[in-house]
Amino acid sequence: MDANDGAGALFGDDLLPRPVHELAPGAVWVPGFLTLEQQSWIAARFEEWAEGPVPPRSPKVRGHEMSVRTVCLGWHWRPYAYSREAVDVNGRPVLPFPDWMTRLGRSAIDAATDVSDTLRRESGAAQESGAAPDAAPYSPDTALVNHYHPDAKMGMHQDKDEHSLAPVVSLSIGDACTFRFGNTEARTRPYQDITLESGDLFVFGGPARLAFHGVTRIHPGTAPAGCGIPDGRLNITLRETGLDG
Repeated sequence: MDANDGAGALFGDDLLPRPVHELAPGAVWVPGFLTLEQQSWIAARFEEWAEGPVPPRSPKVRGHEMSVRTVCLGWHWRPYAYSREAVDVNGRPVLPFPDWMTRLGRSAIDAATDVSDTLRRESGAAQESGAAPDAAPYSPDTALVNHYHPDAKMGMHQDKDEHSLAPVVSLSIGDACTFRFGNTEARTRPYQDITLESGDLFVFGGPARLAFHGVTRIHPGTAPAGCGIPDGRLNITLRETGLDG
């Protein structure tokens, strides 16, 4: 084997840090936001949530089961509505939204805002409305925790069941996925495909808050050892519902 081929295998692009990106104003990708230890800890919490009062289930959209399995915290999401009880599963109240998730969400918004501000300074672009809210601190009150098995996908959709347009914070653990981020008008082009890996953060708010997005495929066998999710992908999305009580 040529020595250069061997060197390429040993010292490839995976050794380079993956750069942060702003896909559109308000849509910020921060690779490696979660440490491996944090990923493992959250994965262990998922096992606890799955044993809680409301088991993970596949929501039905227009009569068809989604291929992901979802457990909710704080508020129970079913397509097009939120409730405190899982009325479409077993009628039981969902687990409360933990305080540490609020802190995690605010940390994520701070990181995304720093990225957005830095990129604009470097480019000399004028300031635009970004991912962070303008006034009150980010206060998510629900988490949708989706587990994707290796064959699971999620079609292009908008997150618009919330009364609040505060940003959505998305965290990935386990296998990498191809994430498609589109426009606010339709499921069709223009869109961008990126590879979200274990530990990555993606935030979309401001003018990107209602952009269509989806997952076109999972990449089996790409989860890092020690992340706590040996098979498939865990995706945690934090949101402000804007609902009372």
